[in-house]
Amino acid sequence: MKKTKPSRRPKPRSIPPRRKYVLRLFVAGATARSRQAILRVRELCAEELKNHCDLKVIDIYQQPQLARAHQIVATPTLVMEFPRPVRRFIGNLMNTAGLFVELGLMPADKIAI
Repeated sequence: MKKTKPSRRPKPRSIPPRRKYVLRLFVAGATARSRQAILRVRELCAEELKNHCDLKVIDIYQQPQLARAHQIVATPTLVMEFPRPVRRFIGNLMNTAGLFVELGLMPADKIAI
């Protein structure tokens, strides 16, 4: 009897997990400021995070219980729930450098003053 060798299938390559960001954006109604914040955060997700994010937009007028549960006191508020630690950015989301530092995407010493 001829012995058969076990097949040598190549092992699948281990693909390093990509960082998935979990973001919650709290806004107050359909105001111009809310729309601007939503557009800015969606732009951040598409361009900087390369769509490796789970973004949920929460209108505090529609879901006040979530605003209370997350202790939201001002809008717009962007909360990065994952990766830990939880971080918050409150107010004008147009300050890109400040937003990147607050979310831990850029070290504070890299900002030009």
